Amino acid sequence: MVTKEIPAFAFNDQSDLPLWVQLRDRMAFLISSGYYKPGEKLPTVRKYAADLHIAYNTVSKAYMGLERDGYVTTVRGSGVFVNDLGASHREDGHVDVLVEEFVRSCLEEGMTYDDIPKLVSKHIRKVKRAHEEK
Repeated sequence: MVTKEIPAFAFNDQSDLPLWVQLRDRMAFLISSGYYKPGEKLPTVRKYAADLHIAYNTVSKAYMGLERDGYVTTVRGSGVFVNDLGASHREDGHVDVLVEEFVRSCLEEGMTYDDIPKLVSKHIRKVKRAHEEK
């Protein structure tokens, strides 16, 4: 079984998130968005590590996180396979990943946890007003 090419991915060196978390989040996004399909075999840990020029253990930890979160299943001796999350979970998962990335970005910009909902509420009101004016 041939696996897909590993999409380009740039780690954020300025982030407080460890590399394995950034990789897990990116892979969760790729699964949620449908890049990797249910039943599809993911590239080996060694291939991911070599292609991204990162440590084997970093990729291994990301894969374990994906398995813990239900995105993949490891079949000993065969590889790591994408789980069928169901259409609604894929859509929700995609949005969840976007929201988590947004929250992390806000925190990295110096916002507090309390600031984030206020910012979101402000923009919801703005979008709602624009929609009502149409």
